[in-house]
Amino acid sequence: MNKISTENAEHYKWGHNCDGWHLLRSDHLSVIQERMPPGTSEIPHYHDRSRQFFYVISGQLHIDLEGAVHTLEAKEGLEIRPKSKHRVYNSSASEALFLVISSPPSHGDRIQTTRDNGVTH
Repeated sequence: MNKISTENAEHYKWGHNCDGWHLLRSDHLSVIQERMPPGTSEIPHYHDRSRQFFYVISGQLHIDLEGAVHTLEAKEGLEIRPKSKHRVYNSSASEALFLVISSPPSHGDRIQTTRDNGVTH
């Protein structure tokens, strides 16, 4: 087993100039570090099987979870249970760095919703 960081982890781009790094990728658990620039957002969705935990490393992150907006600051986290409609966005003036921990992994278990839960930002 070797040390892992954003320097040597598998990298991918998503959304509008957002980044992700697979820090741990197994059949049962996924740990991803993500970066969202100011003013970026993901599409509303839910996961059929995956339970997720979002943990903010730096910056501020908003999570619309079933119509309730949760604002997370550095060193704060929020659980997203399976089948819960959610959307993550960064409406601050600074980038947000955070971890997304999923069990089982959420890739391939993402169902897009057409509803944005009424959130404007």
